[in-house]
Amino acid sequence: MLIRKLFKFENAHIVRNCTSDRCKRSIHGHSYKVELLLKASKLDHGQMVYDFGLLKGLIKDIFDSFDHAICFWQQDDADYIEACKKFSARWVSLPVSPSAEQFSRIFFYLAQQILVSTITQNGEGDVEVYSVIVHETDTGYAQSFIEDIENEQMGLLKLEQIIFSEQVQAEWLDPAMYEKLKQGIKFQNPSVDLQVPV
Repeated sequence: MLIRKLFKFENAHIVRNCTSDRCKRSIHGHSYKVELLLKASKLDHGQMVYDFGLLKGLIKDIFDSFDHAICFWQQDDADYIEACKKFSARWVSLPVSPSAEQFSRIFFYLAQQILVSTITQNGEGDVEVYSVIVHETDTGYAQSFIEDIENEQMGLLKLEQIIFSEQVQAEWLDPAMYEKLKQGIKFQNPSVDLQVPV
C-alpha cells in the first residue's frame, strides 16, 4: 500500500550545464512541491502505513531546510559559492547540481535515511520510501525511485556531502539532529497508548 505526503518550499538555484541560458546563467527561484510516497506491506496498530503526524517531525524539518534557501553544487565556481554563503544565511551545499531530478534523489535519500534510523512504536511494518516527485513548476516534475538513488552515474549521495548552513541547523527542532543522523544514532517515535486490543 502507498501513502503520499505533500511538502512545499521556496528555493533559489542555478542549474549549470543545462541547455537553457536562463537556468544556467542566472539565479532564479521556484515554488517547489515535493510528494513523498511511502509503502508498506502491512498496516500499523492504527491501521495506517505510517501516521501522517510522524511526518511533521524529522522529515519535515529536513525538507523545510530548503525553504527560503539557496542551493548550490559544490563543483560550482568558488566565487559564486562564497557569494551564496555571504549573502544568504540559509543555504544548502550539494554534491550534485540542484536540478529537479537531483532534488528528487536528495529528498528520497534523506527521507530514507531518517526512516532507517527511526525506531517505530506502533507496530509499523516494512515502511520505506517508494518514490519522491519534485514539482519545480506546475507543468513539470521529476520522479525518483530506489534504483535512481543507487545509480552511481547519477552521482553518489552521502549524508556527509549534504551540508546545511548554521542558520538552517539552528532552526531545526533539534539542532544536532543531522549530526546524530550522520553518526547512526537512532531516533525514536513516540510510544502509543492503545485504546483497543490488537
